[in-house]
Amino acid sequence: MLSRARRTAIALAGSVVLIAGLAGCGDDEPSDPGNQRSVTVVGNGEVEGTPDTLRVNLGVETTGSDVSTAINAANQQIAAITEAVVNAGVPRESIQTQQVTLSPDYSNPLPGGSSEISGYRATNSLRVDITDLTKASNVLEVAVEAGGNATRISNVAFVIDDDSDLVVNAREQAFKDARDRANQYAGLSGDELGKVLTIDETSSGQQVQVSEQQRSTMDSSAVPLEPGQQTVSFAVTVKWQLK
Repeated sequence: MLSRARRTAIALAGSVVLIAGLAGCGDDEPSDPGNQRSVTVVGNGEVEGTPDTLRVNLGVETTGSDVSTAINAANQQIAAITEAVVNAGVPRESIQTQQVTLSPDYSNPLPGGSSEISGYRATNSLRVDITDLTKASNVLEVAVEAGGNATRISNVAFVIDDDSDLVVNAREQAFKDARDRANQYAGLSGDELGKVLTIDETSSGQQVQVSEQQRSTMDSSAVPLEPGQQTVSFAVTVKWQLK
């Protein structure tokens, strides 16, 4: 016969085992998410669209023997270009001042001498968005005529003014590509995809730059412009749980 103390000790030990067993029961999810089996893949999506806007910087550069002469000449020339562009069909709200500068010019000193201010140089530039591409060539032509030899043209690029639809399509393609890749890896490892754990995306929109050959012809009466295609691309990194 077991003594009462012996029976009590056995009963207590059984309770400890039962409690430990209950503590080990629960859902199948790992207690530490960092230890979950998972697969991380990168998906890519890319769509093309036809640009609908020509974005260009139009500017002037003038010189003068004093500050007033240089800056006044720049102001007159840029005002003439602005009016010419507006008269050619560009809304005034599509024209924005980008940069105004004024700096001294220095003479080349003789050996042993020092440089001295020989005059002043002023610049003024505008960013112009031309949304009617049928007028783009004429807009650049009248700008050159209005500004004369002081005219400067730079940063000519075709863009898509509203690329929201392209972005949506590119994002969908990128996620589908990521899911297809993840499904393949899950199948190869004998698993199935679970829930998405993390998503990280990057995007890029490519402006269509006008070539150097086209820029070199901008002083002629007809400016050749071809919009080409613009590409919007997404890369998305997605992490799935494996089950």
